[in-house]
Amino acid sequence: MTSAADGYLLLDSLELPADQERLEVTQLTALAAEVRALLSDDIATPPYRLTAGLAAVELAIAVHHVFDTSADRIVWDSGDQALAHELLSARRNRHEAPSPARCGTAIGTALAVAVAAARLGEPRHVVAIVEAHALTTGMAFEALNHAGALDADMLVILNDSDPASSANGGALSNRLAQVLAGPLYTQLRDGGKRVLRQMPTVRELARRSERHLKGMVLPGTMFEELGFNYIGPLDGHDIGALVATLRNLKCRRGPQFLQVLTRTGAAPTAGSPGAVAGEEGGPDYGEVLGQWLCEMAAVDPRIMVVTPHGRATGLHEFARRFPERCLDVGGARQHAVTFAAGLAVAGLKPLVAISSTALQCAYDQVIHDVALQCLPVMFAVDHAGLSGRDLATNHRAYDLSYLRCVPNLTLMAPSDATECRQMLDTARMLPGPAVVRFPCGRAPALSLGSAAAVPAGRARLCREGGSGLALLSFGALLEAAAVAAERLDASLVNMRFVKPLDEELLVTLCAGHRALVTIEDSVIAGGGGAGVAELLAARGLRIPLLQLGIPERFSECGSRARRLAAARLDGPGLGETIERWWLVQNPDPSQAAAGD
Repeated sequence: MTSAADGYLLLDSLELPADQERLEVTQLTALAAEVRALLSDDIATPPYRLTAGLAAVELAIAVHHVFDTSADRIVWDSGDQALAHELLSARRNRHEAPSPARCGTAIGTALAVAVAAARLGEPRHVVAIVEAHALTTGMAFEALNHAGALDADMLVILNDSDPASSANGGALSNRLAQVLAGPLYTQLRDGGKRVLRQMPTVRELARRSERHLKGMVLPGTMFEELGFNYIGPLDGHDIGALVATLRNLKCRRGPQFLQVLTRTGAAPTAGSPGAVAGEEGGPDYGEVLGQWLCEMAAVDPRIMVVTPHGRATGLHEFARRFPERCLDVGGARQHAVTFAAGLAVAGLKPLVAISSTALQCAYDQVIHDVALQCLPVMFAVDHAGLSGRDLATNHRAYDLSYLRCVPNLTLMAPSDATECRQMLDTARMLPGPAVVRFPCGRAPALSLGSAAAVPAGRARLCREGGSGLALLSFGALLEAAAVAAERLDASLVNMRFVKPLDEELLVTLCAGHRALVTIEDSVIAGGGGAGVAELLAARGLRIPLLQLGIPERFSECGSRARRLAAARLDGPGLGETIERWWLVQNPDPSQAAAGD
């Protein structure tokens, strides 16, 4: 909680929703400055999130000023643009803000709320606020089409942060938007419809004339065809124009669509307010991917990159050097995978750079468009596991489980930067689809040597212990597992491949050890540990097995280190958990290394 001494006088005065509604428009401008300053001071917010959040500050304030957020329903599509909304909600209600919808789902969610409100007779307004890239998703268009057909009372606000179109705003478009949203135009339009209802030929001529006129000066013809009344474009940083237009639209019935133009601005640089504090360790996993892609693309003209979110996957340098080979499809996750499959069919070597959460949306395409045909599509799956500062809508712990059961798929989990490069090389040479899965943030501080590709399905014995216990680590938790292995004098294996497993090494380990422990930065059900259990059962090998991973619950936000500690997956937590279990399996430690 800040105080008046911190310079946030207006923010600290907001206790109830009515508090902001009573502010004058001139005060809202000052409030926007406070919100922007406070957001910029939060060093824990990633720069790419902060950039989008700062662009929507005035929009969030205008929405909170016009609508009663304690009764009306405001659905933000993606959490990046909702930072100011979250801040205002937390200040006014003294609790956590409602979770934003996933990219592409806000319109459908808001439509359902609007239909339910009408059904229950609840006098509430419903607003969906979407970013431009969300409109590239199939779900968004499906919801728009459905909303227009239902003639639902709802407002969709397109937060268009395209810098190229931001310059097209201004006084003329603002005035035009306010006129088209105002009561006079509404009365004339609706009255004309009633008069012309009995004159079909003239009515059709009038409809076409109106559409042609609006189409000449507005980019909203498509939304009109879907059944929405389009208003805009509007300067998204002009609070006065935003408030006036939203007040007019608040009184209108049926589906309304408002386009606002916002400027994203530059992301904070290191050392400036809003920049993420530097992490110790080696290179960022995204940087490793980007460097490898640049090197491979220079020698292999078949390399292509497809991504639904290029800003978060370390692709900036690759996009600069090879712009025609870096294809950002916006938020269209399913299309990204199907498009990559088509590139592979045509003889190219596509890599899909995608987050673990986004890949969930394209699961059907992974199975039917890629794996079924055994196409050589590479997947670089980033932000996997307990990534830092996750939103409530980002669940990145399930990829190993939902990918391991897909036929023809090779699934790899590197433990450091060098291994990440090696596995990308492995994926490039495989004849079928392959996934390289890694967390966000920095890899362990190891050198980036150009080592050879990892042999497919081969694990690596890192330490031979004398206790009779073997720890099997999948992916990024190898360092923490090494701490536990030293503490317990256990053998340590870097499994590297979740699929296929190194069956030969596992059989050898069973012959020379009393118990096994699997460790993974993923949910336990269906993950790498489950694969080991299935292999042991199929081979008839009976040996105590402890499977450790992310607990089966939706984890809270926070840094990766804090979340790993809460899940008992850091070095101390792993050591204590394994030691307690090992004492039950082997109650006499003095006999641990003696064998059977």
